Amino acid sequence: MIEHLLPAAVRGSELFVHPADPAAEAELYPVEREQIARSVPKRRSEYAGARACARAAMAALGIDPAPLPKGPGGGPQWPGGVVGSITHTEGYRAAAVAFSLGVRAVGVDAERHGPLPPGVLRTVALPAERDWLEAVGAGDDPRGRDRPAGMDGVHWDRLLFSAKETTYKAWHPLTGRWLGFEDAHITVTPGPAVGAAPAGEFVSRLLVPGHTRTGDALTEIRGRWIVDRGFVVTAAVVM
Repeated sequence: MIEHLLPAAVRGSELFVHPADPAAEAELYPVEREQIARSVPKRRSEYAGARACARAAMAALGIDPAPLPKGPGGGPQWPGGVVGSITHTEGYRAAAVAFSLGVRAVGVDAERHGPLPPGVLRTVALPAERDWLEAVGAGDDPRGRDRPAGMDGVHWDRLLFSAKETTYKAWHPLTGRWLGFEDAHITVTPGPAVGAAPAGEFVSRLLVPGHTRTGDALTEIRGRWIVDRGFVVTAAVVM
């Protein structure tokens, strides 16, 4: 799935796994193994599987395998000259990686495709986004008045959540700052399906000053999305 979301300069890799599959743990470096030594099996599987994907994506770029320990911000510490992002959810792990010479930041997120739990939407969505969700019908809500053709069954609230997570993952390496759910307004655009899988694009308009570490202003982040095999996956690349 993830390969449909990334430009040519970015390589992606993904795994569909049993939630507690321990196989990827055998490939961890000592510093990585130490970080998760006291974690529960599910967490170890997520950590190891995502890093296996990251090293596979690095290999596709010709980059030698390297340890990817968790950094202060929670994401992997990438080798010099490399940018990337990882994600994991029940049954799925993925990573996207690029050379920093041509790509400034990457964000990816995956979620099980289903409606958000009760009460979560109010903490995630801006009023304008909730109005849009009501218009298209979140998930299978039959009240949707303006649901795009061919997009029945898409849980738009879950897609919105994933796009906000991806936005943060692309934002943080560039700014070093927190970005709340309320700090980005997401506009989703359906596009041509990938086979039978609904897909499209999104734009995150940043509602807070987006001054980056290099001094330029970041005002929006653009990305793509797909819903397939029981997952929604989003990705954003800042060039």
